[in-house]
Amino acid sequence: MNIEDLTKTQLLLLTILVNFVTAIATAVMTVSLLDQAPPTVTQTVNRIVERTVESAAQVAPIPGIVTKETTVVIKDEDLLSAAIEVNAARTVYIRRGATTTPVLAVGAYLPQTRAVVTASVEGLPKEATISFPDGTSVEASLSKAGATLTIYGFSDTAVLPSAPEPDLIASLDLKQGQSLVALTRDGSAVTGIISKVDADGIRANVTNIPAGAAAVNISGDVIGIATSVPGLFASTDKIVTLLSEAL
Repeated sequence: MNIEDLTKTQLLLLTILVNFVTAIATAVMTVSLLDQAPPTVTQTVNRIVERTVESAAQVAPIPGIVTKETTVVIKDEDLLSAAIEVNAARTVYIRRGATTTPVLAVGAYLPQTRAVVTASVEGLPKEATISFPDGTSVEASLSKAGATLTIYGFSDTAVLPSAPEPDLIASLDLKQGQSLVALTRDGSAVTGIISKVDADGIRANVTNIPAGAAAVNISGDVIGIATSVPGLFASTDKIVTLLSEAL
């Protein structure tokens, strides 16, 4: 049969058949060449094919082709370690005079307000030396003393070290069962859960936390300041009130 005698439909079918046979032959030849090629060449070709398919799928997703999504998983242990680290970076020690004098109290440094908050305990001086975790010491003055918490402030010219700025979590945003982290006087980390939140403060199943030490949540935000009553923390609402009165 002469090809010129074929109809348009027959020519179209013939073209499809030739293309189909050519594609099969090309695929067979490619597979054979890859089988004989070194492993590095095969891996390179596979990577090129995979990247080509992924790029095409990102531009115009094709039904039936499932693309992989990469999800970054942050473990609870990583969050806990970060919370302990930022809490330690804001923990300061209050002395009456030089750094060689005994520590009177532990406090939490609030960088944005240039203040230190601690528990109201007997013997706190009006003029104190604040020792920071990086080893520096800065003179501070008592700004506001409340029944539960006391605020120390620094002069406008005082050079203070940098530290992570915490959010102060209001007591209304706290719930029973939420985790908290606090540090003992020697820097050991203690974890627990909030057992109760009421007008007296925040109660948690943690011990050996010195008065004035901050308790933080797993994000490193301050949720309370330890009082002289074991397991009882003053809420950050009191901190906000005292800061507003001190300014």
